[in-house]
Amino acid sequence: MNNAASAPVAYVMKRYPRLSETFIVNEIRAMERLGTRLQMFSLLAPEPPPHHPMVAEVSAPLHSLPARILPKLAVLMQAHLAAMFSAPLAYGFATWRACVWSVVGVSPIFVWKQFIRGGFVATSCRRAGVRHIHAHFANDPAQVAHFASLMSGIPFSVTAHAKDIYLTPKRVLRWRASEALFVATCTGYNARYLRGLLRSKDHGKIRLVYHGIDISTFAPSASAPSESPFLVLSVGRLVPKKGHDDLIAACALLRDAGHDFRCLIVGAGPEQPNLKALIDHHALESQVKLSGSMTHVELIELYRRAGLFALAPRIADDGDRDGIPNVIAEAMASGVPVVSTKISGIPELVRDQQTGILVPPNDPKALAAAIGSLITDPGRAARLARSARALVQQEFDLWSTTRQLHALLGCSGCHAASPNPASATEAGALAAQ
Repeated sequence: MNNAASAPVAYVMKRYPRLSETFIVNEIRAMERLGTRLQMFSLLAPEPPPHHPMVAEVSAPLHSLPARILPKLAVLMQAHLAAMFSAPLAYGFATWRACVWSVVGVSPIFVWKQFIRGGFVATSCRRAGVRHIHAHFANDPAQVAHFASLMSGIPFSVTAHAKDIYLTPKRVLRWRASEALFVATCTGYNARYLRGLLRSKDHGKIRLVYHGIDISTFAPSASAPSESPFLVLSVGRLVPKKGHDDLIAACALLRDAGHDFRCLIVGAGPEQPNLKALIDHHALESQVKLSGSMTHVELIELYRRAGLFALAPRIADDGDRDGIPNVIAEAMASGVPVVSTKISGIPELVRDQQTGILVPPNDPKALAAAIGSLITDPGRAARLARSARALVQQEFDLWSTTRQLHALLGCSGCHAASPNPASATEAGALAAQ
């Protein structure tokens, strides 16, 4: 590897570490094991423990601003003065761009907030000899990376996920994509949406890179789950787009149909009081439990005990939606049959009647029927689970997906190693729709 390729890559994230974003820490850990030196930036204060155990395996330094206001102002002032004197023309151009965007954009306060953060990232990257800045999420982190790039001359790129794509104004996504080296995204559904926004000359910048999972961490149980009653597991933040209310309504239908089961919903979030009230309304206290958040170690044990994994995502009223929830891939890798909904990129992984069962969103009756069909037909459930694990091994392995991003970042020594934007993987994703 030449000297340029061995220089560090900066990762810009809104908050790191974060219990709900295991896909990012998995990617960082794999990137380091592939030989990439990293510098990490958390725009907000790191989330307090508990953390997933793999966070401790990451060696890259983490940069974040002080929590107290006076030390924070001192650090920001020093960073911007350093950026200004190191590259006055570039700093002036970045300032001019901030003025323009604050007029034609959505929120001047937002623009200047990211400009201020961008100065901190730019100076820190210059001092660390960073050769490339990569942002996770196309909203705040991408804007900060863009400003840092303008101030420092270091190229930047973005991984766009779900909420950040569909809640960011389309014209803003066009601006960022037009100046980024590339925009990776985690589903073929997202890739098609983004290409539809961009000028044809920028289509090649959109690259499909699935979130991979570490297959070795998730292994099917040696025998069929013996949990009694039958355990239906669901994992996801308690927010409207996850459709937990539909799952609870489906559980009421399953109980009324005479199924012996219990349902455990793992996650935390603002919908917790509403979901608890819905459980009480249906008198499901003995069947449905809300467990709160868990670490990966705890989840792995639950996957081994589960008879079925169910998640019912929907498109929220504000347009927010999932990409491909990583927990679905984790369940499939663990040999757990899956029932989910036909939205966004989920059909790229859960291929109806092949690697799981898909139902329409917002349809508790269809959800209950699908879950019930697998409870009563364990042979069919086992066949779907075997096919699902094979697909995850083939297309969603962490080391394979991280190598794709590794090449895009030039960590292999040349960008020619980058995967073709119209890759065979994306062709398979299209075929699954």
